[in-house]
Amino acid sequence: MASALAIAVPATCSPLVASLRARRFHALPSTRAPRSPALRAVTDLAGNRRGVGRGASVVCAVQGQDTSIQVPDVTKGTWQSLVMESELPVLVEFWASWCGPCKIIDPVVGKLSKEYEGKLKCYKLNTDENPDIASQYGVRSIPTMMIFKNGEKKDSVIGAVPESTLISCIEKFAER
Repeated sequence: MASALAIAVPATCSPLVASLRARRFHALPSTRAPRSPALRAVTDLAGNRRGVGRGASVVCAVQGQDTSIQVPDVTKGTWQSLVMESELPVLVEFWASWCGPCKIIDPVVGKLSKEYEGKLKCYKLNTDENPDIASQYGVRSIPTMMIFKNGEKKDSVIGAVPESTLISCIEKFAER
């Protein structure tokens, strides 16, 4: 709760300012981060005040449009036909639902799949659901992006890297 402040106004001020002398004003919340684990309030996009727990984050949403492109999944059952027998180079993102960096890199892979449409195919492989494929290719950290061409692993990138890093890797193998 904000504390009340009394404003001291000299008697020689204008009548409007002098009338403020008797009023009490509530202090605005501090702009510094709270020091206690108490809840703090934020305002959402609709203007509603919501309590947010300590360490929580506020996410901006673009209303009216879907900004992410969904990359199709590949599984043990579809691996051979979609990746190994593909005419085009294939970028496979090895990921898991609990992985924070995977959530960061996923929209980047989606964007690149749209930009390289017709030159490169992109798929996601959930390592929790397909551990044998992940271990077959030595995936020890996620996210890992691998490029396959003509059924062979050509290159890999580990971690939530910048888009430019993925582009330079793709450019080596994508059809020009």
